[in-house]
Amino acid sequence: MIRMMNSQLRFDVLSLFPQTVEAFTEESIVGKAIDRGLIDVQSRDLRDWSNGKHRETDDRPFGGGAGMVLKPEPLFDAIEELSTPQTTVVYMAPDGEKFTTELAKEFSQNQHLVLVSGHYEGIDQRVRDQLVDREVSIGDYVLTNGALAASVLIDAVARHVPGVLGDEGSLQGESFEDDLLGCPQYTRPENFRKFKVP
Repeated sequence: MIRMMNSQLRFDVLSLFPQTVEAFTEESIVGKAIDRGLIDVQSRDLRDWSNGKHRETDDRPFGGGAGMVLKPEPLFDAIEELSTPQTTVVYMAPDGEKFTTELAKEFSQNQHLVLVSGHYEGIDQRVRDQLVDREVSIGDYVLTNGALAASVLIDAVARHVPGVLGDEGSLQGESFEDDLLGCPQYTRPENFRKFKVP
């Protein structure tokens, strides 16, 4: 088991495509929050917990059908190694609960989130039944890479960690606060091509 060194929010993303998350977390507000030690994001290659010379992490589904399913062995080993008593394991699932601002706020109160990124036809159901605490969907559509959904969750949750945004008051007027959308915004110049700021 890995010991938590401080109270910052840590994300461990389990993926077959860790570079997707790494590229995202090097930029923008999330990258700055990592640099300032407010959050920690570790993108983990699931193959690191696979056995055999081919480092296989998936296999054909029982019962037939197209696609591949992520195997239970590497997922069990990875989640058990990364987890602490403070860990919440979240599977980015198309059939999970809808991801909302309220859920982002709730997750921002955690110390450690392990995000399981599904690929292909998903993950072995035994992982979902035995190790996953929450299943979350970012929308009713299909992505080729579950790490994209994990990146969306990280961005939305990080915004609610104290100190991540330069102006904490900016959260109050954002879209989806109190189930409302933001108002139209304008900036300078006041008069642009005869279109004036009202």
